[in-house]
Parts: sequence; C-alpha cells; structure tokens
Amino acid sequence: MFKLTPALAETLASIALCLFCAASAAEPVVAPVVESSMKPVAAPVGEPGIKPTVTWDKPATAAPPAQTLTPPPMPFPMPTVELKPPPPSLTTVDLTRPQDDLWNRIRNGFGMPDLDSPLVQQQQAWFLARPEYLRRVVERSRRYMYYIVDELEKRGMPTELALLPVVESAYNPMAYSRAHASGMWQFIPSTGKNYRLDQNWWMDQRRDIIASTGAALDYLQTIYEMQGDWHLALASYNWGENAVANAISKNKAKGLPTDYLSLTMPKETQAYVPKLQALKNIVAQPELFNITLDPIPNVPYFETVDIPANMDVAVAARLAEMTVEEFLALNPALNRPVILDKGKGGNSAIVLPAEKVDVFFANLASHRSHNKPLTNWQAYTIKNGETLESVAKTHGLTVARLKQVNGISPKMRVRPGHTLLVPAKPGVAASNLLSVNLPVATPDDKPEKTKGKAGKRQHGKKTAAKNEHLRTAKKPATKNEHVKTAKKPATGRKKPL
Repeated sequence: MFKLTPALAETLASIALCLFCAASAAEPVVAPVVESSMKPVAAPVGEPGIKPTVTWDKPATAAPPAQTLTPPPMPFPMPTVELKPPPPSLTTVDLTRPQDDLWNRIRNGFGMPDLDSPLVQQQQAWFLARPEYLRRVVERSRRYMYYIVDELEKRGMPTELALLPVVESAYNPMAYSRAHASGMWQFIPSTGKNYRLDQNWWMDQRRDIIASTGAALDYLQTIYEMQGDWHLALASYNWGENAVANAISKNKAKGLPTDYLSLTMPKETQAYVPKLQALKNIVAQPELFNITLDPIPNVPYFETVDIPANMDVAVAARLAEMTVEEFLALNPALNRPVILDKGKGGNSAIVLPAEKVDVFFANLASHRSHNKPLTNWQAYTIKNGETLESVAKTHGLTVARLKQVNGISPKMRVRPGHTLLVPAKPGVAASNLLSVNLPVATPDDKPEKTKGKAGKRQHGKKTAAKNEHLRTAKKPATKNEHVKTAKKPATGRKKPL
C-alpha cells in the first residue's frame, strides 16, 4: 500500500477533470436499440431421468442503418481553379546531329555575350550597305572556315571567333598592314616568333592557314584566361594585353567600371568588338536584314599531303590539276617557287582540296615513272667577278626576274658568296616562273576605314595594324638569317614577264 500525499491527490484530480472535459466535449454516440424477439422453447418431457430444459431460439437481427458522414462546413469558400490544356511541347534541337550547312553549325556554337552599343548598329549598317563586299568575303572564306570552326570546337571556344578573320583581313591570307602584320590573323613578326611561326627566306608561316590558325587560337585562349572576358580578350588581341590591363587599372583607380565599353581605348579598338558583333547579328538572322548567305558545305575543304622531295609550286599545282593561283590560295606561306622537303628545312606538307588528293598521288606516280624532275630550280652561289647581270644572262633570266625570284630589293647589296635560286637548266623553268613576291589585299577588299590614331601595341600583337590600311605590297625580302631585310615597297601586282 502506498500513502496518498496531497500533491499526488491534486495531480490525480487534475487528470480526472481533463478526462471529464474531453468526454463532455465529444458528441455522444447512441447505440441502436434492438428489441429481443427470442422465445423460449420447451424440451420434450416424459422421458425418465431427464429434467425438463428450456432453450431459446435466436432470430436474425437487423443490420444497423448506415451512417452518413457530413463534412463540417468550411470557414471560407474554396477558390475555383480552371484547368487549362497543357502548352504545346517545345521543339527540340539535336546539336549532335551533323549540320549540312556550316552556317548552322556556327550559329549553334555562339557563346559570347552580346554587346549592345550604338557602335554595333553603325558597323552593322556599314556591312549591310556593302552586300557585294560580304559576298566576296564569304566566297573567299569557303576554303578556310570549316577548318577554323572545327579547331574552335575542339578547344571549346565560341564559334563567333570564326568571323574574326573578316574583321582582321577580310579572310585574305595575303593581307599585309603598315605595322608589318601579315596573314589572315594579322600577326606581327615578334608575335609570330613567340608562337613558333617560322619566317624565313622560303616561307612565312604567319600566312600559313594551319599554323597561323593554331597560333591565333593559342593566343586568344591565353589572353582570355588572363582577362576572364571575351570582349576584353578581343580588345587585347587588337590593342595589346598590356595596354588593356593599363586601361583597366586606370578605371579601377577612378572607381569606374572596367567592362569593354567603359574603357578608354583607341578608336580602332573601340570599333573592333562592335564589328564582330555586327557580323554575328547578320549571320544569326540574315533574313532579318534581307541578306542571303551562300551555304558552305559542312565538310572538310582541304587535306594536308607530304611531298617526297623538293618540288616546284608549278609542278605541284599541275599534279593536283589546279591553277597556280588556286594552289597558292591554300599554300600562301610560300615565298619562293620551290617547296622544300622537311629534310632541307622545309615544311614537307602542302595543302590540297580534299577531292584533289587522289588525283595528285596518281599523277605524281606517273610523273616519277617517266623520270621527270619535280623541280627545275637549283641553288647557285655567286663567284668572284660575277654580277647579277652575268648570272641572270647565264641562266636565261632577266635581271628583274632574278631579283624578284630571290627577293632582292634595290637597297640590298649582293656580294660573292651570296646564294641565289636559279633555273636548273637555262630556259627550262622560264615559262613556269611564278610571281614570288605575291600581292596582298586589293583596294576593293579593304575593311571599313576608321579615323583616329591607333594605340601602341604591347607584347604579342601589332602596334598600329589597322585593317583598313591593308595594301598591295611585296613580302619580306630576307635571305636566310644573315641578309638584311629591306623595307617593303608599296608596289602593285607584278605582271609576269
């Protein structure tokens, strides 16, 4: 037994009170009353030893009536929601499916943020007012654009950059600027050397389609990682990364924004990204601007082919059943009429249209089976007492042609011991001699001219290489490493002799 304390008694009383309140609040449930209809049944009597008993039969009881539960009334009316039909499904675009037109592939790869500026509208209007210029540039780009887009995608770079050669050079691999920037991507000599582009007597890889594209994309990736912004990276490509860095520092010191449009830059650089944005807008929606872009097949245009030995440019073009002009459009890096094989310091590879590769090898096999030479040129060292006039006469050339083939400028002094390129046999190669100092951009292919003085270039890119100053000029007249390069005269296209 336990002792009931006052505290325990108070607690029990509270619990009982709570239970009572809860029971009172609950609605009482009344069980249905069922009348008993059981009747007694008497057992048979008369048998001895058995006492009479009474049993009760149990009639079937009726089932209780079903209860209908009525939900309690809502304190406020329920809102009515109208069910609308589902929206139509979105059209899916399979980006992994190959596109027939390279333009569609380029559009799908756009990845740069758009630039919104009145300068974009100005540049857009300039391009739209010159549909013939756009047509020529697009036609010229057909040879190179597939390769550039393919390389951009391999690196995960935005495909807008495939339009950058339009801004830089109008897609002309022979473009040359006043700042000595050369090629489709407009490298100055120092930047070309930094990115391992050979520049010698035989070739200038700043004009090489494959080598210069690789160098340009390497450079763009480097400055993008430096700036973290594609607009600033492009400004660095045009103006120089150090110049852009200084402009950013000045704005930071003044508490100003440091985006592309907020920086103080030369007029050329201010218009540089707007030009690219204008081209992007036109390519993205040409029908909006009433422009027709001729389709570009989404297949490789060219392939590289190794040559077995030194070969004349004219011979290579003939074996591929191409004109010399078409061959040089794919091999613009060549400075001389002879292509050196790799063993002699050359590139050993030439670029041919994809459909011409089999033809080239078949004709090469036939050519060699008849013991025909692959080159009609040879190296000749000037002896004591010889002059350019006497050497030219000996080999069936004019002095002007001999100087042209060897890149000898009027100011260059040629002494005994100097090596020249001359025909192997007099008269043999005279009909196949090429214009070695190849012309560059013609006046009607100049991009838009911008006014104002260009800013100074920093490490890597051109110092004042305005694209509008592309002109017809001779290529560098350098002989090996020890010959002084003369200033390039602004001469026009040379006529064949």
